[in-house]
Amino acid sequence: MRPVFAFLLLGLLCACQLNNANVNPESEDDIDNDFAEFDDDFVEASYDNSATAENADSSKGLGGSVVSKEKVDAPVKRTVDNDDDDDGLVENDDEFEHFQDEEEFEGYDAGDTMEPPIDQKTEPKLKIPNIPLHFRTHWDSYWMEMIMVAGLLAYFANFFAGKAKNARLAQLWFSTHKALLDENFALVGDDGKVENENPGLIKESESLYTLWCSGRTCCEGMLVELKMIKRQDLVSLVAGLMRPQLDQAHIKIELSRGLMDTFVFAVGSKKTITKVFKEYTDLTKFCSLVAKPEERYNVPSGFGVLSEIPEATSAILESRVITALNKYQSYIDYLHISDQFSGQVQQEEGSTLKQPETKAVLLAGFNLPKHAEMETIKPLLLLIFYLMERLKTYRMSKEGKSKADKNRLRVEEEFLKSTHAARAEAAAQRREDKRKQEKERVLAEDDPEKQRRWELKEQKRQAKKNAPKMKRLAVKSL
Repeated sequence: MRPVFAFLLLGLLCACQLNNANVNPESEDDIDNDFAEFDDDFVEASYDNSATAENADSSKGLGGSVVSKEKVDAPVKRTVDNDDDDDGLVENDDEFEHFQDEEEFEGYDAGDTMEPPIDQKTEPKLKIPNIPLHFRTHWDSYWMEMIMVAGLLAYFANFFAGKAKNARLAQLWFSTHKALLDENFALVGDDGKVENENPGLIKESESLYTLWCSGRTCCEGMLVELKMIKRQDLVSLVAGLMRPQLDQAHIKIELSRGLMDTFVFAVGSKKTITKVFKEYTDLTKFCSLVAKPEERYNVPSGFGVLSEIPEATSAILESRVITALNKYQSYIDYLHISDQFSGQVQQEEGSTLKQPETKAVLLAGFNLPKHAEMETIKPLLLLIFYLMERLKTYRMSKEGKSKADKNRLRVEEEFLKSTHAARAEAAAQRREDKRKQEKERVLAEDDPEKQRRWELKEQKRQAKKNAPKMKRLAVKSL
């Protein structure tokens, strides 16, 4: 019995082995291919789909036209076996399923975007908003524009009117004094050209006219500046209501060199004298304000006097001049005579290493009257000519001359002290430049011995410069 039982058991094992070989046939290609299991799944899915299609066709052929919706819409589920014993479920969803998802189109209502059908029989209702018009028919809306246009018209009208009035005043002054100017000067109204094409006033601006005269003894020439009120400027006119201004004629005469003695003098209204005393260098450095000039020099009340040499001031303010000052007090602004005139005070005097150039001048300023009274100031020009002749003949005493020389020496010493540091720096810079030039000249030569001597000389100079300074004391022996 035992051999028979062993034979049956061996036969049963062989049959099981053959059955496994038919169910799971594996080849070497399947073992090497990592995607073999997916290929099997694909074949199985294709088989299932083809079977479903055949069943559907057969059902139609049999007369059944209704197909179960659950079978059609049901997704195909496949199970994938992994080597790591992890089961995964892969679903083949419908590709248009996202259109049925409500969260995909959240906030979007397709029905709202659709326009309702338009009824052709009824007229559409138009809603007109209440928009204000930009242009109104009332003139009250343009009051700002009207003010601006009126201001522009007033400005331009004042410009042309003021310009014409200044031109008339300047021409009236020139025509009034032309005969007197022709008698005293060979050339009146020189414009700087070889041939004087347009003799007369030169218009510098709408409120400034100039006149140059030359060809007379005692002077190099005379410059007349007619400074009018800026009538062409409406803003200046409004400002003039708070600070009244007057039309003025400023005369500047450059006297011949050596014509007058050395002194500085000025007389005029107290307001103008105080102003020019601070502005002009010669008056600031040489003159002093005279106390009570009415009692000392008999000048009109309201006039001030700046004097350097008292005797020269007394000689200028003689009886004829005092009479003219009293008679034309309202028209005379100032009279300024100086042999040290250098212009206005410089703000930075330490920057200049040389004293400013000075010259002898006679300056005068007169207020101009109205049109009808222009003839009344004609004698003032005669006063200028008289002062020129007076300066030509007047000579100071020895004491006055000595005092004037001391004043000029004092001013020069003050200038040298104020510019000492600047001049010392300039001198050091000149010496340094000179040494650099000498060094370049020595190095340019091909003489080593000469270069060695120059270097020794420079070393001695530097050692002497850097050596401490010692003071020698003399001690008396007992």
